Amino acid sequence: MSSYRIDKVEHLIKAEISLIFLYKLQDPAFELLTITGVKVSADLKIAKIYISVFDKEKRPIVLEKIETASGYIRSALANRIKLRYTPELKFFIDDTIDYVEKIEGLIQEIHKDDVNKRNDSEQTV
Repeated sequence: MSSYRIDKVEHLIKAEISLIFLYKLQDPAFELLTITGVKVSADLKIAKIYISVFDKEKRPIVLEKIETASGYIRSALANRIKLRYTPELKFFIDDTIDYVEKIEGLIQEIHKDDVNKRNDSEQTV
């Protein structure tokens, strides 16, 4: 169960890191990047940042570039927010959208099979 303070810090980190990517990091690889979520540990020492990259093929490259720039991102974050300790940042690819697309495709496939069976049964009558 997360506390009000942890939720507040998570939202603040998400907003500030989004602004850092938007205004401070001018790498073209970060153009279609979205911060989808932030989870902070109970002691506020570690922050897991979940990112979504539009181009699926570029995800490993973008994650590698982010890992390279993570020190700069952390120091820029420390300048923007006032916490006793700036959390260690760990970045992860958020593949929730891929999962949703896969489920949606399966549902559409099942629906097509139902429509085809219905059309076949109507033709035999």
